[in-house]
Amino acid sequence: MKHPFDENKTLPVYVANFVLMGYGTGAIFGCPSSDQRDLDFARKYNLDVTAVVLPEGKNRDDFLITDLAFTEHGTMINSQFLDGLTPEQAFEQVADRLGNIDLKGKPQGTRKTNYRLRDWGISRQRFWGCPIPIIHCDNCGQVNVPDADLPVRLPEDPDLSKPGNALDHHPTWKIVECPTCGSDARRETDTMDTFVDSSWYFARFTSPRSSQPLVPEIANAWLPVDQYIGGIEHAILHLLYSRYFTRALKKVGLLDIKEPFKGLFTQGMVTHETYKDESKNWVSPDNIRIETKDGNRQAFVLSTNKPATIGPVEKMSKSKLNGVDPEDMLKTHGADAIRWFVLSDSPPERDVEWNEAGIDGASRFVQRFYKIVQESIALGQLSPKVAGNEDKEAREFLSHVHATTKAVGEELGGIRFNRAIAHIYDLANGFSKFLPKVSQHPNGERILALRKGLDHLVVLVAPFMPHMAETCWQQLGKSGLVCDAPWPEVDLALLVKESTIIPVQVNGKRRGEIEVPLNAPKSLIEEKALNLDAIKRILEDDSPKKIIVVPNRIINIVI
Repeated sequence: MKHPFDENKTLPVYVANFVLMGYGTGAIFGCPSSDQRDLDFARKYNLDVTAVVLPEGKNRDDFLITDLAFTEHGTMINSQFLDGLTPEQAFEQVADRLGNIDLKGKPQGTRKTNYRLRDWGISRQRFWGCPIPIIHCDNCGQVNVPDADLPVRLPEDPDLSKPGNALDHHPTWKIVECPTCGSDARRETDTMDTFVDSSWYFARFTSPRSSQPLVPEIANAWLPVDQYIGGIEHAILHLLYSRYFTRALKKVGLLDIKEPFKGLFTQGMVTHETYKDESKNWVSPDNIRIETKDGNRQAFVLSTNKPATIGPVEKMSKSKLNGVDPEDMLKTHGADAIRWFVLSDSPPERDVEWNEAGIDGASRFVQRFYKIVQESIALGQLSPKVAGNEDKEAREFLSHVHATTKAVGEELGGIRFNRAIAHIYDLANGFSKFLPKVSQHPNGERILALRKGLDHLVVLVAPFMPHMAETCWQQLGKSGLVCDAPWPEVDLALLVKESTIIPVQVNGKRRGEIEVPLNAPKSLIEEKALNLDAIKRILEDDSPKKIIVVPNRIINIVI
């Protein structure tokens, strides 16, 4: 297709199924340098990737996109008339230009805002929910429940065995006197949608023990909420309801804020396969047996031993019976393993596919982590055989520990839990390699490094594996709880490396990597890159047209 701003330039068109369903349909512009999904797609199919947003403080000539898209704030580059603008300013410029005229003098499009608002029926005909404080009187009509009688409490003896609303067929709860005339009346038996109370509870939580709904001076001091995290249904509906309540509370003088939340993060859903029996009825996973033969998976209903159909992976729901009882998982694997799996399986904004293999893997790591801690505690208690002043192995280990501490802290701040856990996995491997070295040569430097590294490791794991971390914290002889411990300080001096890994690209596509001394001369970087087997095969004894070296960062060979 032709580029909308450059008639001499064409753009390739790809048909793919990786775009989120909620985004809509139609053609969209991919931006692999600033969207991880687009970047993964581009790398898989060896497409060119051009950086279009430059991080603050970075040099344009030195900044390249490797395996991670840059999604933070910066300024536009390699974007013609948009260069130097922020992405937000660039969006406005593009919309304005598309709304004016194209190269042929005709408008290419119009700016449009899509709204997904719909009427909100807040009443429900069920027991669970907030009672609606209305009394129905034959003489007075609808009467508000007096303030002195609030809140209206649900009965403690509902009969949930009958179909329909338990409040409507309760023998006594709904019968009440009319507050106005004293005649027989009845309570409203509908209850409010649970979105109602949850749409303002963040304000109530600022003063939970107050006899008033909220204390304005306290609520205004705490609000707005820094970060809102919820599923897509909450991001669309609950967020809108919360904004409505916030503005209503502001209008009546109970709040001074206009928006309830500073930031929004939409988390993914937990999904699972679906199953149907021969009668097309849904079957729950705990009633399914999976057999694999010649690479093909076949499902059978446990209760009947008859074949079942394996359906698509969908969001867990009661209607399709594809939910998994967490109690069974807790009994088998424990809460820490389940937390670890859910947080490590995929980025928080993407769906998590629940599977037994993933849980088993998480459970094995919990056990491995505990073993590492126990071995480290035992070695850390040894008396040094050799004093030692400077030990290369100890320094490299501590450098790994502090680099991981820095990386995990940054990933947590960006709500990138799976990346944080990936760093912890790598550090666990570092412990596994360092422990034998301490055992073989337990000098003072190595034992001290192990003790310090262990303190860091337990704190890093605590947000993801809290129960195990608290147990290990006590075994380390620490006072208080690990959840109250400060985040470990990072020694920046230990992050200075003697060598670095440099990716090797050919025509912008990654083909390998080399390890060179820090600040190595370009001649050495070129020599090591050209001696890689993968590069030799590509060049086939020919000389490259050009070699671009960014010291300590990357090398690109142009052929």
